[in-house]
Amino acid sequence: MRVLLISPRVSGVSGTAQHVRKLAQLLRRDGHEVDVVSCENTPIVPVKNLMNPSFMISSTLKVVFSRLLGARYDVVHAHNVPSALAMRVARGGRMLTLHGIYSEQLGYLHGALYGRLGSALEQAALEWADVVTVVSRQAAEYYAKLGYRVVHVPNAVDLSELPGEGLRLYEPQVVYTGRLSREKGVDILVRGFRESDLDAHLVVVGGGPLRRELEELARGDPRIHLLGPKPRAEALKIVRGSDVFVLPSRHEGISTSLLEAMAMGVPVVATAVGGNLELVEDGRTGLLVRPEDPGELVRAIASLLNDRGLAARLAEEARREVARSYSWRVVYRRYLSVYESLAP
Repeated sequence: MRVLLISPRVSGVSGTAQHVRKLAQLLRRDGHEVDVVSCENTPIVPVKNLMNPSFMISSTLKVVFSRLLGARYDVVHAHNVPSALAMRVARGGRMLTLHGIYSEQLGYLHGALYGRLGSALEQAALEWADVVTVVSRQAAEYYAKLGYRVVHVPNAVDLSELPGEGLRLYEPQVVYTGRLSREKGVDILVRGFRESDLDAHLVVVGGGPLRRELEELARGDPRIHLLGPKPRAEALKIVRGSDVFVLPSRHEGISTSLLEAMAMGVPVVATAVGGNLELVEDGRTGLLVRPEDPGELVRAIASLLNDRGLAARLAEEARREVARSYSWRVVYRRYLSVYESLAP
């Protein structure tokens, strides 16, 4: 089978990039011919708010040129709306995977005007695709209500890539890994520590636009450690060596970081928003708290630090759930099934 994967990114630690990179690796392992169009091999304007629009244009031109040279694929698999126009002009069965609700994400991050523009682009992308898959049940329900037929193929983690040993920097150790941006709610977590007397260390791994603000917020508190971006392998070891993983999001899809923590048997606390509600069953596979509530967030962390029996039970059930439903072994088979329905 010949497959074209189109994604704004396939390198780095973002969830979508990891997803596409692993899918390409598995397809090649099984002897399929895979071409990739991404910003790593396609020119973009490296300026905030212009990267995705420039990728949309340059990726489309690249695919048009390859089509003129005779390129044809069994499956053209685009990831997220900025990849959809290139999917539209490629030759082959068209598949679009949405890693969240695009218009909602755009509106949340950039305001109502961008949200309306995103909705129009989203609608066009959905109509261009022969098959649409989504990584969350929430997104599946959202698009079904709009009248679209979508297939739920969840996000996944490769259990074989997770480290066997952890890295403990402090005792006890609470960790967040991911982008430092408003939707991730890391400021709520840092504020919760500042306002409490919790006897624990908070380790924050990642970079992003809120880093300077978080450094100011954490200044003078010896329990809070902002380590900045780390290689994925090192970040995973820090998570594995931690007592609790926290995802304090205001807005969230299906978090790869959350799945990885659960797969490694680290007890998790997450806010009851978006995809967190799918991954974490409160009291069974982790603890859910209200968003925007630093006090409740810290109390949940404290309960896991103080009750190690509870923490161990939640972590073990979470580990089993990820292996059962969110491993690449399961998800890859689902993708192949969709591919086979598209290929001539």
